[in-house]
Amino acid sequence: MDVSTLEVRTEPDGTVVIRPRGVVGEADVVHLQQVLVRTVRKVRPSRLVLDLTDVFRLDPIAAGTMSAVCGLGDDHGVAVFVHNPSEHIADQLSTAGVPVQRLRRTAAMA
Repeated sequence: MDVSTLEVRTEPDGTVVIRPRGVVGEADVVHLQQVLVRTVRKVRPSRLVLDLTDVFRLDPIAAGTMSAVCGLGDDHGVAVFVHNPSEHIADQLSTAGVPVQRLRRTAAMA
């Protein structure tokens, strides 16, 4: 996953939004994990949003990584939410351990 397929931005309220695009495959997991862990442990925003609006496929290890970052966020006082996963990806994330209350459908973010 290179810079063009992973957007990271900070909203005016301090929420960090991480928005991968396309297929999050096996080769992308390490980079995604590094970005997520660094954001939770070093940046420590009050909210971290993983916007999956443009993700079409998610590697099972990436799903596990997203589940783990929810727990890491709890440990560091960062509320982690997953926005706009497809139905299939939402099922995959739930199976991986992402709490259903963290999965949200929102208006597409520009």
